[in-house]
Amino acid sequence: MVDIERVRELAELMDEHGLNEVRIREGETTIDLRKGSAVAPGYMAAPVATPTPAAAVPAAEADADEGLVPIRCPMVGTFYTASDPESPPFVSIGSEVMPDSPVCIIEAMKVFNEIKAEVAGTIERMLVQNEQAVEFGQPLMLVRPKS
Repeated sequence: MVDIERVRELAELMDEHGLNEVRIREGETTIDLRKGSAVAPGYMAAPVATPTPAAAVPAAEADADEGLVPIRCPMVGTFYTASDPESPPFVSIGSEVMPDSPVCIIEAMKVFNEIKAEVAGTIERMLVQNEQAVEFGQPLMLVRPKS
């Protein structure tokens, strides 16, 4: 069994020493920690969750979604539309975003990670609700990119 406190200590050591990857083997137990561009601030312990294929989308909805760019969840966690319950949402349908615009918060292992749009455009669809559990790679919202 993996000691979560040990994983937290290793994650802190990674930050202190500027490491992007650590692998620890103790007997039969292996702990892999990685951080980088595919994972927003925070850490994922192996095994990494892989997204499941999306269900079929009705033809009319698929046509409406053509040309839209998904903002995908970079980690497993809980989706929040605002930084706290009293604050307005970061974005809503019709909001204009730039690549560095914050669009939501994902809480993972008691760490609140601000997620950026990484695309310039207009929010067309919200695909998840506030406080919903989300998976790695799951589309959170769709953006119509600026042309």
